[in-house]
Amino acid sequence: MLHRPVGRSGLSVSRVGLGTMAWAQLPRPEVAGLLKRFWEVGGDLIDTAAAYGSGQVESLIGSLIGQTIPRSEVVIATKSGFVWRQGRRVVDTRADTLTADLEGSLRRLGSDHVDLWQLHAWGEAPLDETLAAADRAVAQGKARQVGVSNYIGWQLARAATWQEAVTGRAPLASAQAEYSLLARRAELELLPCCQGLGIGFFPWSALGRGVLSGQYRQGRPAGSRGASPALAWFVEPHLGETSRGVIEAVVRAGQGLGLTPAQVALLWVRDAPGVTAPLVGPRTVEQLDELLAVEDVELPDEIVAALDDVSGGTNQLRPPAPVEPDPAPPLRIRPPRRPR
Repeated sequence: MLHRPVGRSGLSVSRVGLGTMAWAQLPRPEVAGLLKRFWEVGGDLIDTAAAYGSGQVESLIGSLIGQTIPRSEVVIATKSGFVWRQGRRVVDTRADTLTADLEGSLRRLGSDHVDLWQLHAWGEAPLDETLAAADRAVAQGKARQVGVSNYIGWQLARAATWQEAVTGRAPLASAQAEYSLLARRAELELLPCCQGLGIGFFPWSALGRGVLSGQYRQGRPAGSRGASPALAWFVEPHLGETSRGVIEAVVRAGQGLGLTPAQVALLWVRDAPGVTAPLVGPRTVEQLDELLAVEDVELPDEIVAALDDVSGGTNQLRPPAPVEPDPAPPLRIRPPRRPR
């Protein structure tokens, strides 16, 4: 699998990453199979969070890394800042909470460091306090790089500028946000901000929370996230009438290209301007293989333009199509004059 640089951080990752939010509902052998298959084809980015399954997913990954795949050959990214209190998930970005979260993540992952530690959301704690926790984590070797998740443009710009203001602070390597044909808000401010500041961008839910696979066209199939009591809330926002036209366009594009809808949706995100690596969350090795099968495929420009149009309009970050020069007028050669 090809790799891409994560902004100007010096880190590089496979151009598709594994998202693990749903792994708390998967049997251990299935997760082991996903990790092994992903590593076998050259994938290395594994994105998780302390909040996923209240730490259960990190523990699962930690128990498999070293047994299934070598720790030295994967990039482990985790997130802190979402905590469970009285049965509710709340954002807490105070330094002591973040530090405790990271310590717990390292313990569960069975590692003395993570390759990328991300602030899971913008919080109410003073920004300097929040970012000081990131600085300490890097200084202590507990995180190689730091990034943010679910920030909007001005929040990312403010945090990145704060980190750049003083030598010795840990620069932001990356940002995460939802980005797909069903969620293109990142193009307005976040992606231009990442490009301008040299920050990598990881889209989560590149397949529209699974909806762009086309599996919900006739309802909610048994075994799907949309039919799961634990994950239905996650899928619900993309099941409305406004999504239907986009889904049908993706299906038609796939039929014309000999691709599945999921493959079309992934390719559109993977090769969009400013994207480092979309995060996908297959729950079976078969689903993963479907996505890996398009490593050497690119969507034709006309298909990309059509999908842009049906899902919200032209992506202003795409370079303009080259303008064909007007053909030169034919050269006319006058016959020489005859002497008089």
